[in-house]
Amino acid sequence: MDRIARALAPVAAAAALLAGCGGSSAPTPMGGSSSATSKGTVNVFAAASLQEAFATLGKQFEAAHPGTRIVFNFGPSSGLAQQITQGSPADVFASASTKNMDQVVTAGDSAQPTPFVKNVMEIAVPSANPAGVTSLNDLTRKNVKVALCQPQVPCGAAAAALFQNAGLAVQPVTQEVDVKSVLSKVTLGEVDAGVVYVTDVRAAGDKVKGIEIPTDVNASTTYPIATLTKAPNKATAQAFTDYVLSVDGGKVLTAAGFQKP
Repeated sequence: MDRIARALAPVAAAAALLAGCGGSSAPTPMGGSSSATSKGTVNVFAAASLQEAFATLGKQFEAAHPGTRIVFNFGPSSGLAQQITQGSPADVFASASTKNMDQVVTAGDSAQPTPFVKNVMEIAVPSANPAGVTSLNDLTRKNVKVALCQPQVPCGAAAAALFQNAGLAVQPVTQEVDVKSVLSKVTLGEVDAGVVYVTDVRAAGDKVKGIEIPTDVNASTTYPIATLTKAPNKATAQAFTDYVLSVDGGKVLTAAGFQKP
């Protein structure tokens, strides 16, 4: 009997080992889905004005989903939309205007974008405000150097709308590729004022001074977000999009100065 027990012992040990290995291979739930659907790199194409808020959201998402890596491509929404429709590998698109998102939808690269925030315009001046700018009207003075976004960029279109609302003709000394470039001109003192988003003034801190624009003439833009139809990492991309749209995501965006759409 002892000889039989000794003969069967290795077999029993091997069976136990296999059973243990089999149990460890089961997927572990993570955020309502298996870990396999929440890993890998997600390429997010996002409007330049989302840079600070999305950087925070990306870090939070990576911390909650070990094995993920969020890679951002920030820039003008018009240029990002063009890159996507020309085949650049992207998983998520967050645009600063519905117009640029519509271009992506029309090309078949997105099907169901969701509006998630709204942004309004504000005047940014250097902290010392050497030109003494205090209102929109001051931007029409010949001795005031003004920076705007290019007209095809959402921040440029919004600036044009508010000038039309106010009945003002403003001649910029430069038109920049995106809102961060306008802000840079202001912080470096290369211009006396720039028309940017409220969120950009907040992100710049004491480097600039913000001058509010009256609500009856101010312009706003709505931001849609979508997981792209040809996303290389669609499952994790959708998880990131869902996080941006979540209550926790909304808190980060609101803290940055964005408003509900």
